[in-house]
Amino acid sequence: MSKLTHTDDKGNAIMVDVSSKPPVQRYAKAEGFIRLQESTCALIKENEIKKGDVLTVAEIAGIQAAKHTANLIPLCHPLQLNMISVKANLQHDGVLITAMVKCNGNTGVEMEALTAVNVALLTVYDMCKAVDKEMEMSRIHLLEKTKQPL
Repeated sequence: MSKLTHTDDKGNAIMVDVSSKPPVQRYAKAEGFIRLQESTCALIKENEIKKGDVLTVAEIAGIQAAKHTANLIPLCHPLQLNMISVKANLQHDGVLITAMVKCNGNTGVEMEALTAVNVALLTVYDMCKAVDKEMEMSRIHLLEKTKQPL
């Protein structure tokens, strides 16, 4: 039988214990892309999508998502985040989302950066679904992860 989660000595499912790790400055950067029709990109550029300013709403959604990562992914540790930056860049064939997250803690912030990217992409999808039936999210990946002593 495979082991599905980390368990204590009594077999109870637990999050990984990071209490013995020293707090350090943590940083992660992730990105993802949503391919759109050129006509959809033009509507976004002219701010003519009925639901509103797609790029700004996607950025705010990504920030909110990073703050709620531990509520969405069961075994993620809740973290006190020091900085979240989400940028939605309109390109000729879609939107590139880049998220950066920092904290001072004893576990990394890559899941927060990846969650920010995914939710920002989903927000673009939601806001454009009425005008574009061919959208495709892809290239979601971690670009960088660092830790430095405080």
